[in-house]
Amino acid sequence: MILGIEATAHTFGIGIVHEGRIIANVRDSYTTEQGGIIPQEAARHHESIAKAVYEEALHKACVHETEIEAIAFSQGPGLPPCLLVGLRFTKQLAKKLKIPVVPVNHCIAHLEIGRLTGARDPVMLYVSGANTQIIAYASGKFRVFGETLDMGIGNFLDSFARYADIGFPGGPKVAKLAAEARNKEVSYIELPYSIKGMDVSFSGMLTKLKQLLDKGYGLEELAFSTEETAFAMLVEAAERAMAHTGKEELLLGGGVACNTRLQEMARIMCQERGGKFFCPPPELLVDNGVMIAYLGEIMLGAGIKIAPDKLEELDIKPRQRTDEVEVVWRE
Repeated sequence: MILGIEATAHTFGIGIVHEGRIIANVRDSYTTEQGGIIPQEAARHHESIAKAVYEEALHKACVHETEIEAIAFSQGPGLPPCLLVGLRFTKQLAKKLKIPVVPVNHCIAHLEIGRLTGARDPVMLYVSGANTQIIAYASGKFRVFGETLDMGIGNFLDSFARYADIGFPGGPKVAKLAAEARNKEVSYIELPYSIKGMDVSFSGMLTKLKQLLDKGYGLEELAFSTEETAFAMLVEAAERAMAHTGKEELLLGGGVACNTRLQEMARIMCQERGGKFFCPPPELLVDNGVMIAYLGEIMLGAGIKIAPDKLEELDIKPRQRTDEVEVVWRE
């Protein structure tokens, strides 16, 4: 029985997994009506609800905390104030229960939870707030074949929403406006399409969107055009990675992958090239403790753990890259 703690950004989550089976998934997220995420405020949010989320997860799993055999926690990448809340809570529990800790890379956890979809050796299009990467496993590591050159797709959408004064997180709000625009069959507004090989860039598009907002263009048509342009870039880069690696599966991961238009575009691309498309359910796409627990259980089985008397060695890794991690649990 493995408990996972997620605290990289706006979400504090606790997941409990037993032999690959999800038995609890509880999360609470910091949100705002205006503006974006403020790391210190998000960290205070996490501190205020951590104990309640933990107790609710135990209750939903119908287990006592003494049945937990190890704690996995998101070590990085992420916002340092939020990561520190997760680390402190992890150490506190591990000392109390006298059990080992498994440090987990947040990005890889998003990828590995995709095993539950049936994907075995996919190219992963990982799209979240700060992260936008095209990842595949090769030669002992998860290799990054393409990524954003400036900001993650989620942060890009949040920045657009913040400038438009429609609140945080921006992705769902932009998606709602774009869906309304499609129903009205509004016109597409051409935006900068920036893709270099398998790398993408969103800063030019964001600048153009701000200029168009200042000129009085409608939010719905701008939201629609934003999704169509940004998602086309992502799917094009993912298809190139599939061609480059020879892999036939595409897996979506990260909170932005909840967007049904992105899923639709990725599915069409896979169908056209004879590939297979996989996407976890929304509760496993957004940041959550289950993915941390799920990967933690796999890593623990490979002998990766920090003993409870060695916890002083543990620290956060806010800038840890996906391709830095030695993947000893895969053949």
